[in-house]
Amino acid sequence: MDTILVNPAGTGGQGLISFVGAGPGAADLLTLRGASRLGAADIVVWASSLVPADLLDHAQPGATIHDSAGMTLEDVLAVYEDHPGAAIVRLHSGDPSLYGAIQEQIDWCHDHDRPFEIVPGVSSLSAAAAAVGRELTIPTVSQSVVVTRLANRTSASMPAAESVAAYAATGCSLAVFLSAARPHALAAALLAPGSRYTAETPAAVVVRASWSDEVVVRTTVGHLAADLEATGATTTVLVLVGPFLEGAAPRSHLYSPTFAHSFRKRSAPGTTAGRPAAGKAARRRGATRTRRDLATPGESDLPTLPG
Repeated sequence: MDTILVNPAGTGGQGLISFVGAGPGAADLLTLRGASRLGAADIVVWASSLVPADLLDHAQPGATIHDSAGMTLEDVLAVYEDHPGAAIVRLHSGDPSLYGAIQEQIDWCHDHDRPFEIVPGVSSLSAAAAAVGRELTIPTVSQSVVVTRLANRTSASMPAAESVAAYAATGCSLAVFLSAARPHALAAALLAPGSRYTAETPAAVVVRASWSDEVVVRTTVGHLAADLEATGATTTVLVLVGPFLEGAAPRSHLYSPTFAHSFRKRSAPGTTAGRPAAGKAARRRGATRTRRDLATPGESDLPTLPG
């Protein structure tokens, strides 16, 4: 088995290219590591069409800023190639692993022996779920989340089996990216023959999740096309679909008094109080501790002396 060492977390390094997830939009949803990389970067390549400008406040005053909105991949790679010793941040919206177009850049790094790292970001999916105030995975309702998009201008990128209609047949929690410009096609795919969704299935349109001008529209699959069209938005839009969007959730097993796991025993008959599992490590992790307790051994952790 091969072990791949990209860049040890937090080490930085000369010539390092950091693919940083900017988060969904709100400046305070940038991770601490992302902010640190921006603060140390000699060069920043960012997507002005998708990333708020105030995130650049983390960059040092002397950093060179390139706006990728008008650049091709070749333009971006030329920046990397022309500055072999520079610390470079490629600032992507959301989390760069989702529709970030970073793999082709990573391939370039491998081909040119250029050190790189990926700094995860908060996805707009997480921000959209927060905006509607719902959990994506609810017991007995949906335990699977599918992230997908319509095949549009870049339809050649879509594998044949990965259609919105195919996922609609599962009834899963569905998150549809990059598809707001075709609201009627999206609605039709969600209600295609074999779909487990109906016209009454709840849906939500989240525009610019976590931005100051965020818009959330709660709707149904039957009204989705009209309501999506009414927002006037065609970019930075995420559509959520599925029964997870409404109704009370069944009780989960994880925190049930009748459910045991490696850190907690079942509650004693007639009570609902938690009982830490046997073993010092389990007790240490499960007990209520202060921050000072975590820095120094607690009294119960000290060895018992004989006599």
